[in-house]
Amino acid sequence: MLDCEVKNGWLQFLEFIQSRCTHTEFENWIAPIQMTSGNSDEIVLEVPNIFVQEYLLNNYKDLLRDFIPVRSDKELALTFIIATPKKTAAPLKPVEERPSVENSGYELKLNPTYRFENFIEGPSNQFVKSAALGVAARPGKTYNPLFIHGGVGLGKTHLLHAIGHTIHEQQKKLKIQAITTEAFINDIVDSLRAKSIDRMKRFYRTLDVLLVDDIQFLQNRLNFEEEFCNTFEILINQNKQIIITSDKPPSQLKLSERMIARMEWGLVAHMDIPDLETRVAIIKHKAENKNLRISNEVAFFIAEHIFHNVRQLEGAINRLCAHARFQGTELSIEAAERILNELIQPSNQKKTSVESILQSVAAAYEVRISDLKGESRQKEIAFARQVAMYLAKEMIEESLMKIASSFGGKTHSTLLHAWKKISTQLHVNEDLGRQIQMIRRNIEK
Repeated sequence: MLDCEVKNGWLQFLEFIQSRCTHTEFENWIAPIQMTSGNSDEIVLEVPNIFVQEYLLNNYKDLLRDFIPVRSDKELALTFIIATPKKTAAPLKPVEERPSVENSGYELKLNPTYRFENFIEGPSNQFVKSAALGVAARPGKTYNPLFIHGGVGLGKTHLLHAIGHTIHEQQKKLKIQAITTEAFINDIVDSLRAKSIDRMKRFYRTLDVLLVDDIQFLQNRLNFEEEFCNTFEILINQNKQIIITSDKPPSQLKLSERMIARMEWGLVAHMDIPDLETRVAIIKHKAENKNLRISNEVAFFIAEHIFHNVRQLEGAINRLCAHARFQGTELSIEAAERILNELIQPSNQKKTSVESILQSVAAAYEVRISDLKGESRQKEIAFARQVAMYLAKEMIEESLMKIASSFGGKTHSTLLHAWKKISTQLHVNEDLGRQIQMIRRNIEK
């Protein structure tokens, strides 16, 4: 049963959030949440899946305190239940089956180990993984296109193939193709040579799901770019799902304005370098898969010294496995340091602190450091605080909880929200990008 005051508080929260986020974000993540019962002691929210629950708490937990009851231990008086999937009626007429990928001469090739269950989640990739799961559950209806960008070896291809696996297993009638941009270009060249370009175009333009890896290789190849753009538009206009990965956001690619605009239609999601705790989890997971016993001390040592990307961590585990088989002894920190000497990255650079970031941001935006650590919601101060939080997450190798606590005891979800907001604005605001680069150079002096 719903208490009137509690219901009004929830409705006010929805109204407030709707005014602060995009229509797509609200419809996909907030609108599906239903309040089934609620009073001053407990509120029950029904969510379609665990990812919607995590999204709500990760992004709006602090804000919810202003609208719904809080327990004596300061936690939200909130319980979640997962909605039972609704059964859909079978179609009256049989759907005509389309030719499979294999029958068309194109084989669906997905890495068997690149699945969602093998993907280690952390603050740096949590939002991207949630978006990927949403696309896999409802291809063509959630985010279209989904554009994932980030540095080398951070897991973009892993998520791309994980989406492919999930869709292929759950919706077997859909026609899917996963391909690198280089392979797409080679397909065009081979088809022109064999005088079968029409067959090739027909195949790609009748797909239900197209997964494209490393779109940056389409730069400076105008004829191939035009063909891809035409295929892209045809699929999007038919509500077919497209997922693209790149090492840069669309706005930084040397592609035509038309192509960039197409790729920015849906959701652009950034994948960052994993933080220390996530790297430790990745190391432990990969070591376990290879039956390598590794202590927490050694795992932390590796994570602290190899931090650029996940691929390097995997290479480190492979090297340790090879040595462990020959020597048959338990790995120590000294042994790991000797074996991984070539992979260990120097840490002689000046260590960035939250204080140095606060000083530089306060000077740039003409506010006080105490304001940045305070609770003021004045527009100029709140924005400067978000910039400082963004820079802290980007430049400091510490847990989000520890970094957030340096901002006057803020929570990690507040820090993550600020980072996401500034990251999004950087894609469209060149002036902000220049400001942040200037502050960053000042911090690194």
